[in-house]
Order: sequence, then C-alpha cells, then structure tokens
Amino acid sequence: MKLVLDARDRGVVETHAFGTPIDCSGKLRLHRGVYNRFLQDGFLSRSRGVTIVTTTDALAGSGLGTSSALVIAICEAMREYAEAPFGLYELAHLAFEIERRQLQLAGGKQDQYSAAFGGVNFIEFFEQDRVIVNPLRVHRNILLELESALVICFTGLSRESDTIIQAQISGLNSNDEDVIAAMMAMKGAAFEMKAALLAGDLFTFGDMLNRSWRFKKSTAATISNDRVELLLQIGLGAGAYACKVSGAGGGGFLMFMTEPESKTAVMHALNAAGGEATPVRLTGEGVEVWTRP
Repeated sequence: MKLVLDARDRGVVETHAFGTPIDCSGKLRLHRGVYNRFLQDGFLSRSRGVTIVTTTDALAGSGLGTSSALVIAICEAMREYAEAPFGLYELAHLAFEIERRQLQLAGGKQDQYSAAFGGVNFIEFFEQDRVIVNPLRVHRNILLELESALVICFTGLSRESDTIIQAQISGLNSNDEDVIAAMMAMKGAAFEMKAALLAGDLFTFGDMLNRSWRFKKSTAATISNDRVELLLQIGLGAGAYACKVSGAGGGGFLMFMTEPESKTAVMHALNAAGGEATPVRLTGEGVEVWTRP
C-alpha cells in the first residue's frame, strides 16, 4: 500500500508507505501534515492507499492565503474520500490545527475560514477557539462596484511570513504599547469597513483600508520595504485611492482600490514598473468537492 503526494505546480512527487505517520519536514510538509492528521483521527483505517495530486495558481509566500487554501482543499478532498462527518466550521478548525499546531507554522486562522466558507464575511474570533462567520448581505450592485475597483499586483518578492508574524507576536507578548495600539486600531478599522461596505460607501471603505495599512506597518519593521513602497506610490499616482499589502507583508501581493475608469491606467503603470497587476474576481463560494461519475 502506498501514499503518493504529487505537487504538479512544484514538480515534486513523493512516495511513502501507507498506514504509518511520516515526517513532516521537506517540500510537501502541508500534504504530509494533512495525511498524518487524517490517519491519526482514524479516517483512513479502511483505505488501502491514496494518491494526492495538487496544483496551485499562486506562489507560496504570495500573501493571498495560498497555503491555507491548499490545506483546506486537501482536507475537503480527504473528507469526501474518507466520508468523514464534519462541516465547514470543523474543516476550517482542522486545517488551522494542522498548520498552526501540528506543523508549527506561524499565523492566525482567518485564512482557513475564508477559504472554507468563501463569500464576503465578517469573521469574529473568540477565546477557546470559538469562531463566528457572519455572511454580509451586501447588495449585488455594491459588490460589482467593489470588484470593478480592485486591482492586485505581485511585487516579484516571495517571502516567508514567519519572521514578520513572530516579530508581531513578540511585540504583543512584551506589551509593546505601540504594537498593541496598532492592533486595536486595525480591529476598529475592520468594524468601520464592515459598516461602509454594507452602506455602499467604497471611499470610506478605502479610507479605512489606508488607515489599517498605516497601523499594520507599525507592528513590525519588515512589513514594508523599498520595493513595496515604490509600487504602492506608483499605483496611487496612477489613480488608485487606497492600497495595502496582502498577508503578513514584506512582499507578495499588493491590493489597490481605484475608480473603475482608472483601473486600466493603474494596472499599466504597475506593470511598466515591473509588477504583475491583474483585476480581481469576487466569488460567493468557498471550498467545493465533487466525485467523478
């Protein structure tokens, strides 16, 4: 019996003996971690082997939640394969435990819940791992306007988020007043962004995005750099009115908001500066799985 892990986008294939836990180091540690957890929880006891084939459209270290989306996708496929009886909340929490607790990868849990549920949500995190995903009933016209206003741009820099996140955690653990104040301000901005989006006030939404970015930069020294700041200023100069770095920062993707009629000019300016700018498509669906007939 064999376990085959095949990451097509990375050109990496691994073959292991099936039925026993495997070491979680190496290039495919996310795949290994999911297999180990499903094996540990007894969901693969009736299986005689499994092949996991994956491919992703975004680079690791992009700041787009790629790693968590991959873990969610593998977990959901394994859940279907093993006929495991759990829903989206349990799926997201399982992916969080695999990434953050088993594999000890630094980060929060917002990416797992975003990938599992999809759509436009206001997600609240409480003590004792309690999470509430609140779907926002945003008018379709507002969502279409928001989608038309969004541009993302790859900086050309892929980065490990662990160093930045550990710096933020260190600031919180040491009761750094500036870091704590910045975190609280970002939390407050999230509530204001929610209200602005529901009201269809995208300019206020953008103002809060800018505010959140300014506070985010004060939580760790390496969140921004010369390359990031250059592309942000180029985007703003071409017509964008709001911007921030996606994910932990340090590189990866930037996100801009612009008037729809200025969108092409913003993308052209960013591409001319060596970025890779593209429009954004919003989706109302999260993870999906199907079986072949």
